[in-house]
Amino acid sequence: MDASEEPTTPLVLLVTCAAWPGGEPGHGALDAALEARGLTGRWVVWDDLGVDWGAADVIAVRSTWDYDARLGEFLGWASGVGPALLNGVDVFRWNTDKRYLVELAHAGLPVVPTVVADTVFDVRAAADRFGLAVVKPRVGAGGRGLEVVADGRVWLPGPDSHPGPWVVQPLVESIHHDGETSVFVIAGHPVSQVEKLPSPADIRVHERFGGTMRSVELSREAALLAARAVATVVDLLGDEVVYARVDMMRHQGRLVLSEIELTEPGLYLDVLPLNAQLFADALAARAIPRTW
Repeated sequence: MDASEEPTTPLVLLVTCAAWPGGEPGHGALDAALEARGLTGRWVVWDDLGVDWGAADVIAVRSTWDYDARLGEFLGWASGVGPALLNGVDVFRWNTDKRYLVELAHAGLPVVPTVVADTVFDVRAAADRFGLAVVKPRVGAGGRGLEVVADGRVWLPGPDSHPGPWVVQPLVESIHHDGETSVFVIAGHPVSQVEKLPSPADIRVHERFGGTMRSVELSREAALLAARAVATVVDLLGDEVVYARVDMMRHQGRLVLSEIELTEPGLYLDVLPLNAQLFADALAARAIPRTW
């Protein structure tokens, strides 16, 4: 092999959005972990027309947190960047529509009861059935567009509300005192866990709404449910799932799924820097040095 055939350092493109050009919170831990494994990591914005996606050995979607308002564009981008994209466009297409929760329930997983609602009348009927209900956009991120509905019989979307379609769920009472649990599954293995609590004035655990989080020891109960959830997705879709965050709540005495994030889940690197090491290992295992 002459000098011109020497393999180059594998390039990992970490995909973000224009609002987070430097990467997700705590990204420095991931940057350092990639460098330690001999990988070149670069944060790029998904809709930047100047990015050479074909130069990447691995493409990992990280903080594309504007996709929900531009889903068609985002899926179009994902379909065109090639096989280096982890999880991939078919997984993204399935995961960005919350009707997937109904599919997971039909597959036998414990899930927060979920009704798909295409019209105002569908929302009213489901919310009336649940009593105190939560209405969410079917395509949504970051808790945007969520509404708590006390009387479904008279519900109407407000002028600033999401226009639909929606999913409707009961308000799970434990959110007020137990919050939400998230388990990170990387390369098929549950690796870490956080607990998230909303503020007293909200039910959303996101920090922008006053939520807080802390790392906790990975529990057997949560790890088993997370692993089962990811395995079920693999069976349903027939695609590899390299990374996932499985969100769960306690409903009627047992842990149930509230979301499974396979597209752009925050790794909470500022709270769980170990996730950076494990995620970097998964990327390194899929990076093949180029000889051309």
